[in-house]
Amino acid sequence: MKSTYYITTPIYYVNDVPHIGHAYTTLACDVIARFKRLDEYEVFFLTGTDEHGQKVETAAKNNGVNPKEFVDKVSKNFKNLLNCMNFSNDAFIRTTEEKHIKSCQKIWEKLLHNGNIYLDKYSGWYAVRDEAFFSESEIVDGKAPSGAPVEWVEEPSYFFNLSKWEQKLLAFYENNKDFISPKSRRNEVISFVKSGLKDLSISRTSFSWGVKVPNDKNHIMYVWLDALTNYLSACDYSNEIDDEVFKKFWPADIHMVGKDIIRFHAVYWPAFLMAANLPLPKKVFAHGWWTNEGNKISKSLGNVIDPFQLVDEYGIDQIRYFLLREVPFGNDGDFSNSQLINRINSDLANSYGNLFQRVVSMIYKNCNETIPLKPKKFIQKDLTLINSIKNNLNNYRNLIDEQKFDQYLKNIWIVISNANKYIDEQAPWALKKNDFERMEVVLFTLVETIRQISILLQPFIPNTSEKILDHIKIPNVQRNLKSVDFILNGNIKISPPNPLFPRI
Repeated sequence: MKSTYYITTPIYYVNDVPHIGHAYTTLACDVIARFKRLDEYEVFFLTGTDEHGQKVETAAKNNGVNPKEFVDKVSKNFKNLLNCMNFSNDAFIRTTEEKHIKSCQKIWEKLLHNGNIYLDKYSGWYAVRDEAFFSESEIVDGKAPSGAPVEWVEEPSYFFNLSKWEQKLLAFYENNKDFISPKSRRNEVISFVKSGLKDLSISRTSFSWGVKVPNDKNHIMYVWLDALTNYLSACDYSNEIDDEVFKKFWPADIHMVGKDIIRFHAVYWPAFLMAANLPLPKKVFAHGWWTNEGNKISKSLGNVIDPFQLVDEYGIDQIRYFLLREVPFGNDGDFSNSQLINRINSDLANSYGNLFQRVVSMIYKNCNETIPLKPKKFIQKDLTLINSIKNNLNNYRNLIDEQKFDQYLKNIWIVISNANKYIDEQAPWALKKNDFERMEVVLFTLVETIRQISILLQPFIPNTSEKILDHIKIPNVQRNLKSVDFILNGNIKISPPNPLFPRI
């Protein structure tokens, strides 16, 4: 039986259009999901939209439509982003779906039954923009830590006994060192929990757009309890009769989130799950934010980066490559057009594109349009190049498991650079005149290296990898990680190549 792997993006809040941050988080998940499929895992890759809460109700009102019409329209923008960036998600959850609402009510009833919910009155600061409650000590100059305006709220509310889970959470972090990544976020979460947890208000009565609390129609669920439950509802948590999908995929292997929502995922969510006697996810990874040419991205500055526009201008694979190569994942990054163009021209066009173009053109012109047969004898230099990926597969697996995407790409580009050096040193154009057989070995070595590189680049630049593997006639069933281990047989008829990455 195949191993399973369950990966999630946060569900995106539908009060706005998708921006570079949404694309970035989903891209990271897409790369991991594609890699795991290549490594023969059965993958469940989930994304979706968060469609409840006061912010959505207000946005709908401002647009003169009812909330359901509003979310139906905006949710489509996030679905369009999936096609635009060539994401391979297996499911798209919407919190307005029936199965999600049932899952929310099921977990509520479990928390209530286990004695973890009680009715009281909430008085305190609330930021509509963050959909979050803040204590007096967290308010800075009359605003939430994020800079969002806050309002004083007093209303009846159900509470979750979060304070009871403080020591259990700390013990869990201690016993599961990899649960929160990167390390800086782990330290931040632990110090937040150690500073003392207060019980959490988990229902609202002052607006109505949300999941109704079971047996108390005056209350709707706090949007974060509703939102986090999507990870359960997507794998059929509400289905009492046949929970085969739930048993197969839960707990999630990784929740990928932006650093602004780490508290909800690494404190509230594990506490809810412990209180409902459900297994906890294995990892929460909180990545950094992008700035734009050194400036914070904001609507008021008018410098929001539109992923649709970027893809339109530069190409899907070019943007996918840049976003994960430019910055170590987990750190903040600065988006710069000149850096993007530089990466496209130097890494993609000059290094990788040029390697493919040179090798395939030489084979086409000098070897009767056919990749030579696998040689009987290689010299050490050939084997060093051929084995440089093959012998390091486990290293690539580890880099994906540790979310070190930039290092994975750096390592592959070292091989690309070595292959380009190997061409110059071996000079197949000179061998053609005085040692035709050696020329064939050199060209075979290069095309075999390109095959391995392209298999490993499929998760990052899927369209280009497919073009290359199609061009050298690698069957679909031989494009997984296992097939990196064998060497091509050769004797394959090919056509002349087209440039892969137009220079900008």
